[in-house]
Amino acid sequence: MSDTPTDTNRDSTAAERADHRNTLNTDTMQWLSALVAIIGLYVVASPFIFEATDQAIWNDTLVGTGIFLLAGYNFVRLSRDRLASVGVASLAVLLGLWLLVSPAVIDMGSSTLATGTAASGLATAVLSAYNAYANNKADAPDRVGARA
Repeated sequence: MSDTPTDTNRDSTAAERADHRNTLNTDTMQWLSALVAIIGLYVVASPFIFEATDQAIWNDTLVGTGIFLLAGYNFVRLSRDRLASVGVASLAVLLGLWLLVSPAVIDMGSSTLATGTAASGLATAVLSAYNAYANNKADAPDRVGARA
């Protein structure tokens, strides 16, 4: 038996290990969160644009405000070169799924509002799910450049 190590990869330095981290471009994810926040604002405004019942007004106003606040929170985190909160993005997914099924549960008042609410819910759920997935897989934010 020799005393020489057979696994040369085991002696890697901390700097080499840091190069293999799974980083996330926070600028891209920041704009994704901004898009979800804008969808939330659309959901808030849509019952006042289209014909809506009282239940639809309350539903879209409350859920849209929640989506706007949750996505806005992750937008702020990402603008400070931090990873987005996976829990907050997951809650936005749940709110988006509720918007997707709510036209079947609540009388919306018009088919245009029902379609817009369902489409907004689907977009929110998909975009927020990707946001949660990407931020969960990332080890650290990628600092692309200096911010002004």
